[in-house]
Amino acid sequence: MYHKPEGELVTRSDPAGRPTVFARLPAGRWIAVGRLDINSAGLLLFTDDGELANRLMHPRYGLEREYAVRVQGSLGEAELERLRRGVELADGRAAFDRVEAADPRARQGANRWYRVTLKEGRNREVRRMFEAVGARVSRLLRVRYGPLELPRDLPPGQWREVANPVKLQKL
Repeated sequence: MYHKPEGELVTRSDPAGRPTVFARLPAGRWIAVGRLDINSAGLLLFTDDGELANRLMHPRYGLEREYAVRVQGSLGEAELERLRRGVELADGRAAFDRVEAADPRARQGANRWYRVTLKEGRNREVRRMFEAVGARVSRLLRVRYGPLELPRDLPPGQWREVANPVKLQKL
């Protein structure tokens, strides 16, 4: 597992010379499980097992991805309900399995945090869904992928072997 910081690309090399996640990993033939765009941070998984990578990524296996999302302003119940029911995107309908305020008691300010889960990972899907209800995402952090959570003590730009990879093999 790797804690991707903002500003890194999930690609082996970039013609523009921008930093990539692979530069910080140990030598190997790593397969990235899912992607996060350059402006997103959080949990990325890597494996050298193609079958496992497919089981972790393919929507038919229904593996949840959970994100902490900071939105400029706050959303009303109508917008949250639209995100739960589904919104139309250019590549089809999308809905969160769960969307809720991260701290419902938080005072209203310029930004508000939400926790969302979904079971697929289309390109920039979380950002596009919030945009579909008129909201702008200012920060996006993947905090969980299936049964694995981003460890609080794993700093950005660092990686750690999964403590119990057998748990993943059974997916």
